[in-house]
Amino acid sequence: MVYCVVLAIFFVILDRLFKVLAISCYENIKIDLIFDYFGFTLAKNYYIAFSLPLSGPILSVFIGVVILILLYFWLILIKKQEYSQASCLTFVILGAISNIIDRVKYGFVIDYLDLKYFTVFNIADSMIVAGVVLLIILNKKTIIKK
Repeated sequence: MVYCVVLAIFFVILDRLFKVLAISCYENIKIDLIFDYFGFTLAKNYYIAFSLPLSGPILSVFIGVVILILLYFWLILIKKQEYSQASCLTFVILGAISNIIDRVKYGFVIDYLDLKYFTVFNIADSMIVAGVVLLIILNKKTIIKK
């Protein structure tokens, strides 16, 4: 559990550093990392996940409430000593916190990893998706065992 928390904190710090780099140096510039299929660029995401058209202060409040609810469930998982699920939820919560910091500070989420033919995203988005996918897998295994 401790290793997962440390790893999640490392990814959040890396995400915050890349966001600072993107916002301060790379507006209207794309750097190709793997040919033209994967690059580093600044994209301002005013919407929710996958650019679904929800935005504004109400969205920030909603996300804040969701984070608080997730923290409540995280504490329950820790109390029940279900550390695998708590570790997954740690990634979701810290990824969401990194993105909500952007919403509060800038009014949008800073995305910087440009995957051609897909979208522009950030490490925090990846943390959220990975955490949710792993939670689904863990819960599916738990349900199958019962």
